[in-house]
Amino acid sequence: MVKGIHVPVDPSEPLEVCDFANLAAYQAAVEGWIEPVDIPDLGITIYVNEEGRLRHLPFNSLASFLWRYNVPQSRQAMLVGNAVIVGMPDEDGDNTDVSDELVAMLTSKSENAVLIKVGGSPAWVSDPRSRMTCVVLPLVYGGPNWYLSSARYADYFKAAIWAMVLLERWSDAVDTKVMPATDLPAHLQRATGTAPSD
Repeated sequence: MVKGIHVPVDPSEPLEVCDFANLAAYQAAVEGWIEPVDIPDLGITIYVNEEGRLRHLPFNSLASFLWRYNVPQSRQAMLVGNAVIVGMPDEDGDNTDVSDELVAMLTSKSENAVLIKVGGSPAWVSDPRSRMTCVVLPLVYGGPNWYLSSARYADYFKAAIWAMVLLERWSDAVDTKVMPATDLPAHLQRATGTAPSD
C-alpha cells in the first residue's frame, strides 16, 4: 500500500488521503490509464488520466497550479481530470508514500503567506510614498531583496496561485516562497537577529 492524496477535479471537494494497493487503484482514481508528472522539489509524482485531454476532461486547478508553481517550465500546461499525488519512485521504480509534511501542507486550512524576492533596486524600495511599501514588508534573512506580502491566504493552493501570478505579472519579482503563517514569527526572528541561539 502506498499513501497518497486524491485530488478531485472539483476544487470545492476536499483532498483525501488514501492508500493505493496497485495499478488498478490508481487507474480507478483517475478514471483511466495513468500518466506521471513529477515535482522533484517536493519529492512527489502526480498521476493524471493519460487520455484526459483527448477525452476533454475538466481542468484540475489544484493539481495544475501545484505543478505550475513548483515546475516553472510547465506554466502553460494544464492537468485535467482527477489526480493522485504520491511520493516519487524509489530506486526500484516503486511509488513511495507521500510525506506527512506534504499531506499537512496541502490539506491544512491554515493561513499561508508569500515571500517575494525582487531583483535589483527598484525605485519603490527607497520611496516611502510608494504604495508598494503598504503591500510588502522588507526582510533581511535570506538576502536583502526578500519581502513579505501583507496578504494572507486560506490555504497553500491559494498562496501558490498568487505567488505564481506575482512572478508572471510583476517585473520586479524574481522568486517567491509560500510559507505557513505560523512559521512567520520564527522567520522574522531570524530576519531581525532576535532568534534564540541553538
